[in-house]
Amino acid sequence: MSLDADQIVDRRRLRRKVTFWRTLGVLAVVAALAVGVGVFAAERVPAGSPHVARVVIGGIIRNDRERVEMLEEIGRSGAQAVILSIDSPGGTVTGSEQLYDALRRLAAKKPVVAVVEGVAASGAYIAAIGADHIVARRNALVGSVGVIYQFPNVTELLKTVGVTMEDIKSSPLKASPNPYTPVTPEARAAVESLVADSYGWFKGLVGERRQLSGSGLATVSDGRVFTGHQGLDLQLVDQIGDERTARAWLAKEKGVSEHLKVRTWTTGRVTSEFGWLLGLGHATLESAGFPQLASVFSQSARAAASRVQLDGLLAVWHPPVE
Repeated sequence: MSLDADQIVDRRRLRRKVTFWRTLGVLAVVAALAVGVGVFAAERVPAGSPHVARVVIGGIIRNDRERVEMLEEIGRSGAQAVILSIDSPGGTVTGSEQLYDALRRLAAKKPVVAVVEGVAASGAYIAAIGADHIVARRNALVGSVGVIYQFPNVTELLKTVGVTMEDIKSSPLKASPNPYTPVTPEARAAVESLVADSYGWFKGLVGERRQLSGSGLATVSDGRVFTGHQGLDLQLVDQIGDERTARAWLAKEKGVSEHLKVRTWTTGRVTSEFGWLLGLGHATLESAGFPQLASVFSQSARAAASRVQLDGLLAVWHPPVE
């Protein structure tokens, strides 16, 4: 009988321990959520209050009406200045043109500084020159001033499997070039004229915005990328540094207080039920003292959440693959 009583007491003790740890675990989760929500709320600086707006330009640049509308909203907000945090290899020529035009309209209302965190090549450099001032990390990559049109040609492959493609078209240059027939001299010349026209626009833009001409402009517009250190001597960038450097420049040249809070503006293109989690993760990482990790987290998550298809002329940097 005493053995049964001991077992009952042990079971009750065990049950109390399990209940205690379960309760403690639930409280820990609730506390973590409360802290996270508090951090997220603290990060959300009201759009109408004085602040410095941060806009992240990452991934492939393409036509993006939501981003243009966001930049217009920033122009109407309480933002005293705008920082463009750029890490992108470029994108479509039309998408880059759209972004550049929107940034120039914004710069007419607020001072805009570009900070090249990793890469600002091709179309992303078009975005950078839309700012009033360009800051780049010493080993960031800038430039790649040029335009490219790429298409596959599988003519020889089709011959090996005995397949031919027939087409009936209204004129010789309709849908040319295409991957199924050899490129004719006329088709090549037509595409070359498109590339040359867009390249002339890009090159002229760099010359105008960076006050370059002659041999200086020729050097930076041959398609190469340069480090931020090299770009400083070539007038592609204005300063070596990071976002703190940009804030110091804004304070000195534009009278924008370095004590103003920074508000990261996003388009909210990620519309899944987990969209709020991306914002919470970004805010938590940044408030914990890891702003670059927060930026990488946001860019990676958003890139994974959307698929990008590029068509037409590209202003994008393609590092060679050996």
